[in-house]
Amino acid sequence: MEARRWIVALENAWDGARARRRAGRAPAHLRIESYGGHGTGAGVVVRGRVVDDPPLSSAVEGESLRAAVGRSVRAFLTDELPGVPLRVRLGDAEALVTTDAEGYFRARLAPGSLEGPWARGTVELAGDYRGLADRHPTDVRVRVPSSEAAFGVISDVDDTILETGVQRVGRMVLQTLTGSALTRMPFPGVVELYGDLARGEANPVFYVSSSPWNLHAFLEAFLAHRAFPLGPVLLRDLLGSAAGREEKHGRIREVLELHPDLPFVLLGDSGERDPEIYADIVREHPGRVLAVYIRETRLDPGDGRVEKVSDAWDHDVPFVLAADSDAVRRHAAAIGLLASGPGGGVVGAGPQD
Repeated sequence: MEARRWIVALENAWDGARARRRAGRAPAHLRIESYGGHGTGAGVVVRGRVVDDPPLSSAVEGESLRAAVGRSVRAFLTDELPGVPLRVRLGDAEALVTTDAEGYFRARLAPGSLEGPWARGTVELAGDYRGLADRHPTDVRVRVPSSEAAFGVISDVDDTILETGVQRVGRMVLQTLTGSALTRMPFPGVVELYGDLARGEANPVFYVSSSPWNLHAFLEAFLAHRAFPLGPVLLRDLLGSAAGREEKHGRIREVLELHPDLPFVLLGDSGERDPEIYADIVREHPGRVLAVYIRETRLDPGDGRVEKVSDAWDHDVPFVLAADSDAVRRHAAAIGLLASGPGGGVVGAGPQD
């Protein structure tokens, strides 16, 4: 924690010096990054960030290591813009928000009727900002579950769908810097598993991770390239302000709150705190979770940490510690969560007695 305080203090000092240098000058590359949103007509949350940086390049096949590392480094060397007035529009609703000290914004709207699976809105400058005339309108995509949705899926990312090695910090940093959306690999069978859980776009999938928002573009590109079901990618700011640094519990609670008619399947891994977090969610939201699946990724599977959660499990919700995607698939099929048959017919969702 002492190291983190030093890092935060250094970052704040750097941001303050940079703000003084650019005071009064129009941003050269103002860019509104939309992180999208999710919800229903009764309530939607939209997130994003405003920075003064050119867009990142897209990964291409056969690119050099230098290009990949350069793009990864640039994703973290952001020139965020605080105090930017924004107008978010969606359906018949609009919200006025201002970016925080790290350039993040979060808007809550109640737009009324929305058509899914993706509704479209906009976010733009709401007034004068350092003499800029262009409003910089940016598209916002909002995931709206259909009436056909049987359940939603909440999934971790690192070491749940994406091979990362979070427990080996050096390896994780190296992969983050040198890899791209085209070269990073999912676990075997996980793409097909998630496709069957999503049943096309009927069941919404939410990717909730403790990775930094700086990786949002990379993760969206990775999901699209590997043909995962697309859905909101909810991350956090590791060092900055409270608006960007929402805890994983809070983001999962938000998903359940904004989609009150849906039960959920939770997928994570044993490498960090997913078992404990998911246990809290099951306890706090009785009747809302159909099953919990934890991929075994511990360096020491005998450490007893996951077993401490499972041994104290006093819920009717299945808690499955799975060696691989096939183990998850077998259990999910047995309790009726997967589409079945050669034509992809749908069986009933939910645990069976």
